[in-house]
Amino acid sequence: MNMIKIIPAISVKNFGFYYNQQKVLDNVSMDIPQNKIIAIIGPSGCGKSTFLKSLNRMSDLEGEIQIEGKIEFFGQNIYERRINLNRLRRQISTIYSKPHLFPLSIYDNVAYGVKLIGWRPKPELDEVVELALKAADIWEEVKNKLHKSALELGYGEQQRLCIARALAVKPQVILMDELCAGLDPIAIMKIEELIECLRSELTIIFISHNMQQVSRLADFTALFQYNENHIGQLREFASTKKILAQYTDYSIRDYVTSYPRFSK
Repeated sequence: MNMIKIIPAISVKNFGFYYNQQKVLDNVSMDIPQNKIIAIIGPSGCGKSTFLKSLNRMSDLEGEIQIEGKIEFFGQNIYERRINLNRLRRQISTIYSKPHLFPLSIYDNVAYGVKLIGWRPKPELDEVVELALKAADIWEEVKNKLHKSALELGYGEQQRLCIARALAVKPQVILMDELCAGLDPIAIMKIEELIECLRSELTIIFISHNMQQVSRLADFTALFQYNENHIGQLREFASTKKILAQYTDYSIRDYVTSYPRFSK
């Protein structure tokens, strides 16, 4: 009986990364499964954000880069010359630690990326905006003020609006860099509930220093550390339960237990 080969959403193979000729990441390899939630943890300066930005080549915008190895998105090497970067960044969308909204209306913020893809009739665009806001669990809060400035929203609402804008272009992967930084506990709970709702539809990769959050949300966890030359490396990629409860060596144990204890 033939087994069906499951292609990972993202496959990272012997990946190394240089910013302006300085090596930041070395020999990172992992297969990220589709429609799972992956946490990235590790001490400051170990390359977590650089790795996240390399997954949709947002790092290209920050300086001269060089890479080793490759990153494949459903089998296609994203560092090939012929790759369409605009389409890649729609398919693998980034949500930053601070809301990045345009000085436009709530409606126009959500519709922005959709309009870039191509013209849509107004009724169709209205539907896309509504569905995205509902998917981001913010529709009820903004449905009567869609044409007011998005910058008038509260911080947590702005972050969920950024999620709605990302969802509007129907990505397959969402990257989240410290999504809940600066949010109050109620706003964090709303974001985590939203991530849970999106679990079956998207691959979500997020950076967090909150081990309770990692234990609540992540199916798999990637632990990054840096070596004696201060170059980031992947130390372990495994189920979150294994990373948090069955440490493979004392260096992982020392890292994980440096955080407040997480709920079992």
